[in-house]
Amino acid sequence: MRDGRAEASDDGALDGFAVALGARLPRLLHEVGELLRPDWPDYARFLDESGPVVADAGRVFVHSLLDVARPGLRVPAAPLEREDAAAMEADVVFEQIGRMQWQRGQELTELLTAYQVGAQVAWRHVSDTALERGLPPKVFSVLAEAVFVFVNRLSSSSAHGYVLEQSESSAARERLRQELSDLLLSDRTDTAALRLAASRAGWTLPDRAAVILVDPADQHARTVVERLDSRCLPVRRHRLYGAIVPDPTDRRLRERAARALQGAHAVVGHPVPLALLPASTEVAQIAMDLRRRGLLDGDPVFASDHLDRVIAHRDERLMSVLQAQVLQPLSGLPPARRAQLVETLAAWLRAMGDRRTVAEELHIHPQTVRYRLGQLRSIFGDELDSPESRARMFLALGFGSGTG
Repeated sequence: MRDGRAEASDDGALDGFAVALGARLPRLLHEVGELLRPDWPDYARFLDESGPVVADAGRVFVHSLLDVARPGLRVPAAPLEREDAAAMEADVVFEQIGRMQWQRGQELTELLTAYQVGAQVAWRHVSDTALERGLPPKVFSVLAEAVFVFVNRLSSSSAHGYVLEQSESSAARERLRQELSDLLLSDRTDTAALRLAASRAGWTLPDRAAVILVDPADQHARTVVERLDSRCLPVRRHRLYGAIVPDPTDRRLRERAARALQGAHAVVGHPVPLALLPASTEVAQIAMDLRRRGLLDGDPVFASDHLDRVIAHRDERLMSVLQAQVLQPLSGLPPARRAQLVETLAAWLRAMGDRRTVAEELHIHPQTVRYRLGQLRSIFGDELDSPESRARMFLALGFGSGTG
């Protein structure tokens, strides 16, 4: 068992070690800077320009080693538990270094590699100082572990800062992109505000754009939209879920969009100048409703291919009034008979008067078609030959309205 005089001697040796190592710190930091300068000039410049901060970290380093080496202290991680002001300040500084690493677009691994260079230089000075001061061999292993535990602490602080900045930057960027999206879909926007919002979001304003919409309740569709590349702005407003796609008029872009959206049952609005994007979004919403009702086919549906049908169904109340007007001559017929004649009239209008096509579409005999058309002619008379009347009938019945 060791007596008090031996422990006091060890303490004296360690205190002398700490003083000697502290005196080496300027040389140690200079050597680290010189080693970093060829491959990591930014880090070397940081050491040159941040003397007081680095000096404080150096003092924390020396005290950490001293704590570990003192007799009776067997856990190398003990210096990590020191929460004095200098240690906490060092953590904050190295966390900020990690944040700066992300802000500059540099890899975290580069920074951690630079820390290992510093650890190697630090251990060389620690071991040389321990030899010069005549510390016992058993202390060396403890000191070696303490050096790398301390460096790992700084690495962890920087990694934490890097991840925090990455997360916060991504969240901020997405918020700015969402704000730009909301502005594009708003009727209150102006050119100056739009340019400012686009600049803040890092998004190049295109000449034309289109909106992609999916069912917000469809998790697969949401996932497909979320995987679209960064050129697409998110649409997350009211009950709309989708994205704004820049310059979608190129055929190759359209083909890529079709492949990317496969299985999402999406609707792609028609491409328009940015000022007309709110109106185009309304058209896409109508197309989405028509797809839900089975009146539009496609996966995805491109609204620009179905503008006639969208226009016909844009105002269902007016459409209902028009249908009632067109079909008023049939109002006195029994419901079943009326439904047959409406179905035949709609098919005849779509087939442009070709009876054989009507028979194939309705799966009935051509003579049945002839009989029904005879009834329709007796009811509507010359209206079936009037281009204007036929256009009104086609608008009311030719888009799968379901009126029967």
